[in-house]
Order: sequence, then structure tokens, then C-alpha cells
Amino acid sequence: MTTTENSAAVFVPQTLIQSQRMLLHLFRNPMSLVQSIVYPASMLVILDIVLGRQVSAFAGHDSLHGTVPMTALLSAMLGAVAGAVTLGREWDAGILARFWVLPIHRASGLATRVTSEGVRILSTTMLITGLGLLLGFRFSGSLFSALAFVAVPLMFGIAFATAVIAASFTLGKTLLVESVSLLCSLAMFFNPGFVPLAAYPTWLQPLVENQPMSCAIEAMTALSLGEPAGASLLKAAAWSSIIFAVAVVPALRGLRRATVPR
Repeated sequence: MTTTENSAAVFVPQTLIQSQRMLLHLFRNPMSLVQSIVYPASMLVILDIVLGRQVSAFAGHDSLHGTVPMTALLSAMLGAVAGAVTLGREWDAGILARFWVLPIHRASGLATRVTSEGVRILSTTMLITGLGLLLGFRFSGSLFSALAFVAVPLMFGIAFATAVIAASFTLGKTLLVESVSLLCSLAMFFNPGFVPLAAYPTWLQPLVENQPMSCAIEAMTALSLGEPAGASLLKAAAWSSIIFAVAVVPALRGLRRATVPR
């Protein structure tokens, strides 16, 4: 039986090989590591030292139940920016065009980016959670809650990464970094992981409570405390689905356009 470039038999191995290439590039790039690991981890430590005691007294539970989810999501978001910048560089260098003329499964390009983003997000989430454990974070939920706790940033991060890829083909590298960095900064300061929701002005609370990152943080916080998280999980899943649905087609069109050297 002849195996063609678009057969299912070559899809998985080709996706894994390309994912390995992207992950090696990520972990060998110092700026990507700083953006996706060092900066969020530093934020977690600084917030715990500077605000941990006051926020814990105000919230009624350890502030790490909010800051660990927040920095895990922040890591997923900032890592997506680093990945999009790398994608732009590969487009400039004509690497994507070279891949296009090779006998490679056409769907493996997008599958590669989803797979590598998933591995990156899982890795950084585990690292941030491990750092939180060293600082005193303790998980009170069940095994299922622990799995859901890790799945939330994976779900949200892949949706966000898809949106960033779509934006990268429109905004360009410089404007992309500036815009998404500003968005991440605003999202980081206006969510219940930074300070409890009750600390924000009453008129601002609905906006803070329902922004996409807040829904994911509240779900992770409830899971870590062993509390019911159904409503927050549904809101986080809804936001992630909406972001992914809006961004996936522009991202696919952009990836196809990137196969043409510029």
C-alpha cells in the first residue's frame, strides 16, 4: 500500500517530529524562557512576599490559591506571544515556505503548533504549581480536581495562543508584542487572583469578574480549595470556546499565507 503525504499514517509521526523541533527551539531561546517562565515565576514570588499576608487576611484563605492560578495563566499567555514572534521570524526567513513544498501532511502544521503549545503550557503550569508548593500552596481538592486544575490553563492557553497567531498575521511582530503585553498587564491587575473581587470598586466588579482570565482563575481557585467549581468551569470553557472559534479560521488563513515568502 502506498503512503501519500496526506494519509493518516504519516500525520501523527510528522506532527510529533515538528513539535519536537518547536519545543527544542523554545527551550533553547533565552528570551522565550524569560517570558514564559522566569517573569511569571518572579511575579508569583514577589506577590507572595509583598501582598501575600494582607490578601490572605482579606480573602480568608491563602493568597496563593489566587496567585498560583493567575501566574500559571499569565505564563500560558506570555508564552503564546513568544511563539507568535518565532512564527513571524520563520515566515520572514522562508522556513514555512520550505516546509510547504516538502511532502508533509498539510494538517500537521496547525497540529504541530497546538501540540507544542499544549506541551509548553502543561510544563509551565507544573513548574508554577511546583513553585507555589514551595511557597506554601496546598491543594485541598480531589484527584479529579487536580486534573481539572491543570486542564483549565491548557484549555484557555490554547485558545489564547490561537488568537495570538491570528493577530500576528495582521499586526506584525512589534505591534503584536506591544498590544498583547498591554492586554496581559491589564488582565493581570484586574482579576480575582491579584486581589479578591470585593477589593475592587462596586461598579468595576462585574467587568473584573467576567473577563476571560478571571473566569479561569476562579475555576482554578475553587478546584484548589476543594469547593464547587461548576459555574466557573462552564464560564471558562465558554470563553475559551468563543476565543478559539473566532480565531481559528484567521489563524489557518494566516498560516496558509505564510507559506509564501515575503
